[in-house]
Amino acid sequence: MDSIDPALLLSAYAQGIFPMADGADDPSVHWVEPRLRAILPLDGFHLSRSLKKILLSDRFRVTTDSAFADMVALCAEPAGDRPTTWINPVIKASYDRLFRLGHAHSVECWYDGLLVGGLYGVTLGRAFFGESMVSRVRDASKVALAHLVARLIAGGWKLLDCQFLTPHLASLGAIEIRQADYLARLYSVLAGGDGAGVGAGAGAAGVSVPSPPFAAGDWGALDALGADTLGADRWTGSPPGYVIAQLLTKTS
Repeated sequence: MDSIDPALLLSAYAQGIFPMADGADDPSVHWVEPRLRAILPLDGFHLSRSLKKILLSDRFRVTTDSAFADMVALCAEPAGDRPTTWINPVIKASYDRLFRLGHAHSVECWYDGLLVGGLYGVTLGRAFFGESMVSRVRDASKVALAHLVARLIAGGWKLLDCQFLTPHLASLGAIEIRQADYLARLYSVLAGGDGAGVGAGAGAAGVSVPSPPFAAGDWGALDALGADTLGADRWTGSPPGYVIAQLLTKTS
């Protein structure tokens, strides 16, 4: 198998399932449905004083969808604390196809002209499924996630799935819920709701997967907001840190 069919992949995401490989050299993939699921409430992002200071400094140049394949490749590279990853050639090819179809996006952080961190994920309706993020320079992934959350808020997204909870994600506001409660939120969002009224213990029993088409979020809304803030003549395509910090402060 060279890649997963995009329709099959999106159908899996709509049911709370995603693919992984056992290692970067593993030729196969398997489907994962965690018992516990990490999400980051978009109104609960933790903008610490230190992170706000980094955003305001514009230490990194932040772009989106300008180097998707490079972003996936960077996430797949081994590192000192991560000798291997779950991103194999099948995963790379599958998400590249989704990107070309408009169902995957990346946020890239650059420093001195080099790609030093960022993230990528899948979008379906107003749900965004974070796949992987990476830092090769301190704080790059935090800045990328801050830009992502701001972009999702501006564009009308209602759910940010983080798959598995880590201390790093928890420090930024991510929480862990049961998979059944996650599915209830996901189905609500795909059906056009906001998922906010779906409390713990609601579950998804007896609820069918909503059928496409799903109302989509606007990935470019943050760019329009930045253009309105700076003026079209000064606009370069990536909102400066103070725009991101201001938006996150208003919604946290």
